[in-house]
Amino acid sequence: MLKRVLIANRGEIAVRIIRACRELDIETVAVYSTADAQSLPVQLATRAVCIGPPRAADSYLNQTAVLTAAVESGCDGVHPGYGFLSENADFADLCARCGLKFIGPSGDVIRRMGNKAAARALMQSAGVPVVPGSDGPVPDAETAAQVAEKIGYPVLLKASAGGGGRGMRRVYDPENLIPAFEEARAEAVACFGDGEMYLEKLILNPRHIEFQILADSQGNVVHLGERDCSIQRRNQKLMEESPSRALTDELRTRMGRDAVQAARACGYEGAGTVEFVLDSAGNYYFIEMNTRIQVEHPITEMVTGLDLVREQLRIAAGLELPVQQEQVNLTGHAIEVRVNAEDPAHDFRPAPGVTRFLHLPGGCGVRVDTALYNGCELSPWYDSLAAKVIVHAPTRLQAIRRMRRALEELVVEGYPTGADLAHMILYHPDYLKGEYDTGFLEQNLESLLRLSRVEEASE
Repeated sequence: MLKRVLIANRGEIAVRIIRACRELDIETVAVYSTADAQSLPVQLATRAVCIGPPRAADSYLNQTAVLTAAVESGCDGVHPGYGFLSENADFADLCARCGLKFIGPSGDVIRRMGNKAAARALMQSAGVPVVPGSDGPVPDAETAAQVAEKIGYPVLLKASAGGGGRGMRRVYDPENLIPAFEEARAEAVACFGDGEMYLEKLILNPRHIEFQILADSQGNVVHLGERDCSIQRRNQKLMEESPSRALTDELRTRMGRDAVQAARACGYEGAGTVEFVLDSAGNYYFIEMNTRIQVEHPITEMVTGLDLVREQLRIAAGLELPVQQEQVNLTGHAIEVRVNAEDPAHDFRPAPGVTRFLHLPGGCGVRVDTALYNGCELSPWYDSLAAKVIVHAPTRLQAIRRMRRALEELVVEGYPTGADLAHMILYHPDYLKGEYDTGFLEQNLESLLRLSRVEEASE
């Protein structure tokens, strides 16, 4: 087992990793920017090292600073969390050169799956269904227009190096394709330093279904069931649940089998997520693989009883998986709500600030992952995620009722959050029936906000 791990991240995921390490008697080193000097991970870690000023490029994305901190503090492993350097293949390679175990797949695997066009081609060769689209990257807008004409509109332009909805544009008619292509490519260059683009047929309002996988260094691969991540705004997830009401047992078996095949095809090691879109006819298509721990991993932990960060650390130490596929059972139902510091009434505008007062929900089947505390500042320099509220119950309806109760107990004063919007979603008839897709929020946002304002006025 590793003895000392540097956490190349911040916020709630850094706290999550520190807790898993403590339970394994692994010392932790937190790196932080000057903006995070008073953060909870800094206070909880065995040791903390400042690596630069607030701007992420000068601190959390500064590979030299991160690795220097790891080597000088005597670490033997680096956990990247999610975001920042977690899917940076060069960083994974540098860790290996410095004698540090990168807690995740190898740089080669990250490259293979991080380039969406290359990953798509690999999945095709492995027999995993993919969305109809271009054969590899498209070099320019004119070529993209030709492909779109061939497969038919609407289409989806995607950055090969993209993620989080960035470098992605929907195009419904030929007149808008060229300007959308140039806009998406410019965004991809700004966000990822890579303007390579490819094109897919747009599956209108599908379900977004992802499968959690674990793979060890001995060649064992299992999936841990699915997560339904279809409640989204601007291609970014807001609420997730497991299992999905959209999947039959037979469909879950097929999708899980293909998720495992995807992991085997790329020689995966660690915890990863294979993402699919599912149309109304029950057809599913691979869209990407995330080669890291996911924000929404807690709901899988709740329904399987497995600690995924613990398993990441065990796999990094060369240990075998603790379960085989037939031993994986999904028990009950889990829901996660991401509580972001943002204003849904103003196009989800980020709204960081000082946490003047905080009260977190508790009770049976309730978990909160956060780095907040009374008086702490939610920095404007980074992601707006303030907390994750997770519930587990024997049935979906009980889980919904438990989440309503948990959100009613949650108090975050100092800035607006999306908690009230999530609370209203939990009462929507389509959500209650499990009949929703990725277009749900776009179609219902105005009515949900109106109801939220009426509720506030009545109080």
